Amino acid sequence: MATAAVGGSHLVASTQAGAKFGWQLALLILLVNVLKYPFFRAGVSYTISTKQTLQQGYLKMGKRYLGLALGLNSLASVVNSAALLLFAASLLSYFIPFDMAITLSSSLVLGLILAILLAGHFEGLDNIAKAIMGVLVVATVAVFIVALVNYDGTKVPANPPSPYTIASLGFLVVTMGWMPAPIEISSITSLWLKRQCTNTAVTPKSALFDFNLGYGVTALLALLFLGLGALILYGSDAPLSTGGIGFSHQLISMYSSTIGQWAHWLIALVAFLCIFGSALTVYDGYARVVAEAITLLRNNDKKARNALVTPVLLVMALVSFVIVMFFKSALLAMLGFAMTLAFVTTPVFAWLNHKLVQQTALHQDAAPSRFVQALSYVGLIYLFGFLLVFIGWKWFS
Repeated sequence: MATAAVGGSHLVASTQAGAKFGWQLALLILLVNVLKYPFFRAGVSYTISTKQTLQQGYLKMGKRYLGLALGLNSLASVVNSAALLLFAASLLSYFIPFDMAITLSSSLVLGLILAILLAGHFEGLDNIAKAIMGVLVVATVAVFIVALVNYDGTKVPANPPSPYTIASLGFLVVTMGWMPAPIEISSITSLWLKRQCTNTAVTPKSALFDFNLGYGVTALLALLFLGLGALILYGSDAPLSTGGIGFSHQLISMYSSTIGQWAHWLIALVAFLCIFGSALTVYDGYARVVAEAITLLRNNDKKARNALVTPVLLVMALVSFVIVMFFKSALLAMLGFAMTLAFVTTPVFAWLNHKLVQQTALHQDAAPSRFVQALSYVGLIYLFGFLLVFIGWKWFS
């Protein structure tokens, strides 16, 4: 979960939020993580209790529910994977000593992703990704502490702009869209958990512990990246670059200028591997989720689903690359588009997960507490309410 989540939402959205508005959006970021928690948790609670995936649960509610999820997942799969592909390609360009077209670096990254997934080496790389995530957490905490100790507050504007205005609504939506990740990631974690349960004895308590640990890490990192933007970039005269390579340079320089140039290439490598791991995870996960939904709707068996994963993956790769070609010179615009789309679809997936959990008899160790149930209702009101505000704002503007 942490590997899938820590990408554009953290390295870009949180950093931008701190760079533009200092610490003013800390409460909002924390609130979004808390209010989305019940809907991500649903994937673990349902699967560990029933030994079925969320999508099998959607089908039990009715084919129209699974069809709705399939349509939204098909759209999200190509948009979100394209955004991460463009970001990974931008970071890869950092290591190349000559100018390389972003389409070529994207081709290299996508080719490597497909080679790993088609060769079936994802599980081995998954362990490496977890190690990279550990290094990223340690490096981020270290940079944050150093930046906090050295902070003198001299760059804070006399009249700082407020993010809580109508003009900033679009930015707030982008910040919340992938925070901590799109909710449909819960379907991916549900698939992974079911697969794990077939190989290992997993108890409800251990499954929830693992999930809560991963979710807690993502929330902590979101606040730390906000803090880095606030402590290092807020109030500086240099605007954030909108191009992929330019923004990647700024992101890496934020680390190296704080803890020393000795860490320059190390941070660049960790950042690339982090985003590459996210892209790899997303391509694999979405392909499996879409393939599962199609086979469930067709009443096909597991063998047919496994056979469909590769064709779905290849179609995803082709469409996502076409999207990258369109956004090739505007990384932040691409990420903003993907995060806005995620924000619009989030309430639907939240409602599907909420409805499924409410009508399922869950294991007592996995069932949501009264507090989590109440939080689920509050989260639905918040997500649908903010979506209506956003639609009204777009309509009238």
